[in-house]
Amino acid sequence: MIGRLSGLVVEKQAPEIVLDVNGVGYELQVPMTSFYELPELNQQAMLFTHFVVREDAQLLYGFITKQERALFRLLIKTNGVGPKLALTILSGMTAAEFVNCVERDDIVTLVKLPGVGKKTAERLVVEMRGKLKSLLEASVGSEREFALQSNYKPAAVENNAEEDAIAALVSLGYKPAQASKAVLSAYTDGMSSEVLIKAALKSML
Repeated sequence: MIGRLSGLVVEKQAPEIVLDVNGVGYELQVPMTSFYELPELNQQAMLFTHFVVREDAQLLYGFITKQERALFRLLIKTNGVGPKLALTILSGMTAAEFVNCVERDDIVTLVKLPGVGKKTAERLVVEMRGKLKSLLEASVGSEREFALQSNYKPAAVENNAEEDAIAALVSLGYKPAQASKAVLSAYTDGMSSEVLIKAALKSML
């Protein structure tokens, strides 16, 4: 089992990255909550990982904190929730926001996430109620547990921020028309793709 990786971020195409660990490039799928906090290319990062083996693929998921990984693992134990849907949920809201939805029986917000129907939302609320409080408390006040260079600066804004944002949302399960509309509505001059994705996701909840 691969529990943690530390290396250079050599590729970033949300929600996927490639982490170079001593010359070996590991492809990881990362929820947007973790993706937002990654350094720019060729800087050091450390991620906690979860390895999924299927008949047709071996997939590695990366998370900035142990708490995010723990929530991911709780989600995929829920009936009807696989790794892809868990990644979408963690991309659409923070751990604290998800806990609030569960505690308030907020089915309306949960069903706005792609792939989460009413029955799945109700199942999440029922099965995860009582399991999340300790998880959230453990994350409060904790430092982000990944290595960044001391001179870290946000990645430079790219000209194709809109295209990258739309592609990221589609890969997370949103329909192309829905993703395009959200991105175009949220975009303002100078936005990086990461900031744009975050704004577009928030606008759809």
